[in-house]
Amino acid sequence: MSALLRAMLASKRSAALTAVLWIVLTGALAGLAPDLKSVQDDSSGNSAPAASDSSVAQRELERAFPGSDALPAVVVVRAEDGPAAAAAVTRAAGTRPGLGMPVSPVCGQGGTKPGTDCVPGGDGLTSADGRTRVVIVPVTGDPAGDAFEDAVAGLRTAVKDAAPAATVAVTGPAGIIADTVKVFSSGDKVLLLGTVLLVLVILLAVYRSPLLALVPLLAVGVAMRVTESLGALLADAGALTVSSQTASIMTVLLFGVGTDYALIITSRYREALAGAPDRFAAMRAALRGTAESVLASASTIVLAMFALLALVSPALRGFGPYLALGVAVMAVVAFTFIPAAVLLLGRAVFWPFSEAAVARRAAAGGVWRRAADLVVTAPRRVLAGTLVLLAVLCLGMTGYKESFDFVSGFRVGTDSAAGQRVIDRELGAGEIAPSTLLVRGTGITPGQAEAVRAKLAPRAARTAFDPRRDIAPGGGAARITVVLKDNPYSPAAMDAVEPLQDAAAAAARDAGIARARVLVAGPTAETADIKAALDRDMLVLVPLVLLIVGLVLAGLLRSVLAPLYLLATLVLSFLATLGLTVAVTVWLGGDLGIGNRVTAYVFIFLVSLGVDYNIFIMSRYRQEAARKPPVEALRAAITRTGGVVSSAGLILAGTFAVLMTQPIRELYQFGMAMAIGILLDTFIVRPLLVPAIVRLLGDRALWPRRPAPVVPEPGVEPGVAPVRG
Repeated sequence: MSALLRAMLASKRSAALTAVLWIVLTGALAGLAPDLKSVQDDSSGNSAPAASDSSVAQRELERAFPGSDALPAVVVVRAEDGPAAAAAVTRAAGTRPGLGMPVSPVCGQGGTKPGTDCVPGGDGLTSADGRTRVVIVPVTGDPAGDAFEDAVAGLRTAVKDAAPAATVAVTGPAGIIADTVKVFSSGDKVLLLGTVLLVLVILLAVYRSPLLALVPLLAVGVAMRVTESLGALLADAGALTVSSQTASIMTVLLFGVGTDYALIITSRYREALAGAPDRFAAMRAALRGTAESVLASASTIVLAMFALLALVSPALRGFGPYLALGVAVMAVVAFTFIPAAVLLLGRAVFWPFSEAAVARRAAAGGVWRRAADLVVTAPRRVLAGTLVLLAVLCLGMTGYKESFDFVSGFRVGTDSAAGQRVIDRELGAGEIAPSTLLVRGTGITPGQAEAVRAKLAPRAARTAFDPRRDIAPGGGAARITVVLKDNPYSPAAMDAVEPLQDAAAAAARDAGIARARVLVAGPTAETADIKAALDRDMLVLVPLVLLIVGLVLAGLLRSVLAPLYLLATLVLSFLATLGLTVAVTVWLGGDLGIGNRVTAYVFIFLVSLGVDYNIFIMSRYRQEAARKPPVEALRAAITRTGGVVSSAGLILAGTFAVLMTQPIRELYQFGMAMAIGILLDTFIVRPLLVPAIVRLLGDRALWPRRPAPVVPEPGVEPGVAPVRG
């Protein structure tokens, strides 16, 4: 690889060939690959694991009752003449393609709200004042497909046109999925434009050279296009999964990581210009000096992404391979395209400054020299102060709670959210997404199924069983609709699933159903299984990722001790980040809780990206310690890496902060948490906490590796500086 890089960057001609090869490769892949949006899958990532109880129940329900795979669109109608408006809506919905026949909720016992009624004979569920009605419209097809989205959009138009004087909204599982896709697509352009502008502004401030600021953006553009093309080809072949959320995260990840790598490489290049015979020799020296740390950084992220394959949650397991692909491509582009572009631009890359002026500026320390002096002379006070600050931020974790209510996470108005509010107010929260009990057995009779329903009625807001359509041919299965008393996505509803299943199994045995077995399908049971899978996955994810990061650090630093205290700082930084995020979004912002996947996302990205800055400073410390006493090596490492790492941290934090413009709670919270965590790592952990630990450990900081012997000046003990505090 070293010989290949030398050949690619040996002359202006070879550098030009390298850049041209990347442009040709990018164009060829773009021509071969399908459009990424056409192969995105936004449904599987929000599902429970295939082996979970709710998934098994849904598959058995579909076998026993064909057509049960259609997702219900819940049309809520509120008007002065509720029955007439509901009838008009029902007629309009019945003419739409891609939809099943509209029906009123199956009536059983009572209603959710006091005074609410469910009248057999077609009127269905009615509010106490008679003005609000519900119509259920099954939506067939793949929820991730365009046809599904078009069917829901057409339904919304038709039902609102049919009752123009009424308040009509389409919600329920089908409406929520359609709104999710629409909300994501509306934020794509804002995300990309905001990221590009932010990165460009920061790069101009850092480099003060317009051409040099454009080089990282061009490199990220090449890497992003190659990644999207390869990802689309692999997704089309079924080798990996790409969702809208994964694509959004990929955008900010590549901009952040790509500009980080560009800053590291160009910073070393500017340093090397002072002593190199020509630009090409300086670039080769820069790549030699940064190869180890950049490779370790990219390897950490890629391995951490692949670690997600050990998980069972589709939401976590699915996005790892695509993001790993992106980071790997970005690392290769950083080592080839970026150096080639810089060399091709020659002296002009630093315009309006000269190469000599740039080299002198690279050697300056400024504020980071003062930070190094503080750490070297007062490490105990620095250590105590940073630990107290991080501990205070961790206190926010006392208010930690998760939310699985996806509709409440829309940060813009949606039809499904409006419909849910009407149902909650007029009919009861549980009506938004009823559960289905599947009773399996031998020769089940309508009377037995009705007996089970009656036993469950006190536990629910409403139960329903229709012998005309809820008994499978041969009596092998019966289905009972259960409307829970709480919001179907709330913790209380999820906690009610298992007791409900146990009570139904006991009722089935009491009713005399032979070989009785009960399963629960529906959004609440599925959400409960998603929560259980996420809880299990966090227990696997945390030690696995820490092990991967620890092994990479041990290999890079040739140390056993260093990875231990570096990992401890990463965990402390993660807890402080999450604590502050909870305080801002839940306590102050009023969110119902942290999005159910946000904690896992923050951990995986903050640890794998945050360790980069530890890698850069500790790698530089190890290089400096080979020829300097430990104290001077630490001082040089802080000073030399301070400017570039702080700039890289600002860019990475800024790119993730752009996610806060997205209209989805999960992305908003994730972007905020990542920005907070990266800023903590950049300005607290890397320049203060870690160096203070290294200073106090002295010669043992890289144990069992020891610093190279240094010949002391007369009367001076090597590696010793006065310590205050």
